[in-house]
Amino acid sequence: MGQLEGRAAIVTGAGDGIGRGIARAFVAEGARVLVAELNEQKGRAVAEELGDAADFLLTDASSKADVEAMVAHATEHFGGVDILVNNAWGGGRIGRVEAKTPELMDHGMAIGFFGPLWAMNAAHTGMKARGYGRIINLCSLNGVNAHMGTLEYNSAKEALRTATRTAAREWAPVGITANVICPAAKSASFFATMRDHPELEAAADGSNPMGRIGDPEGDIAPVAVFLASEGSRYLTGNTLYVDGGSHINGANWAPDLGD
Repeated sequence: MGQLEGRAAIVTGAGDGIGRGIARAFVAEGARVLVAELNEQKGRAVAEELGDAADFLLTDASSKADVEAMVAHATEHFGGVDILVNNAWGGGRIGRVEAKTPELMDHGMAIGFFGPLWAMNAAHTGMKARGYGRIINLCSLNGVNAHMGTLEYNSAKEALRTATRTAAREWAPVGITANVICPAAKSASFFATMRDHPELEAAADGSNPMGRIGDPEGDIAPVAVFLASEGSRYLTGNTLYVDGGSHINGANWAPDLGD
């Protein structure tokens, strides 16, 4: 039996990168997975790849109505939700603090903080009733180290880290754990940034103590499996830096933001 045999999970943003890697790893360990994804083509492809263990739902992870419907759909389809992975992100833009627009900041907070929060609250009801739940939120070293150029992302992810710790404290008595992964991985968003700032990829690899930025499935997903499993039952409110050691001394690379 796999570590997640009989468990049901939701993974947002599972159409690519870290989300896809986690969904694949969960299914390999025996879980059933709802692929919640805004890009229908990518989301359906991942669900089809995973076969009968997976289902797909078109989901805007920044929408309260959508994430509540997502949890309701998974509950009906699987009979409950044991594991919630808030991974989705999209729509950020590199630029200086003073250039960030209200619209950009609102979107960043909606998809990076409020959407995951509403999903957590929606999943909480069923998890509490069953006395079991695993919440895994993907945050970022960008916020921890205050990387330049990504204020909306940094702010949302640090807000989510705080919410995760608060939920961990409040929900621990009812069997729900809540933890954060801050990854360093060559995900879709990583490659999108590198297309606009190609000088950063070598700098990012070079600044990593292990000499490389991680692989979503090979390096990040196994930690998510652990956090979703019975083996992590006494671990909650923590941030795991799955980053090859990048957090130790911070990042020494930065985009050229102009004058």
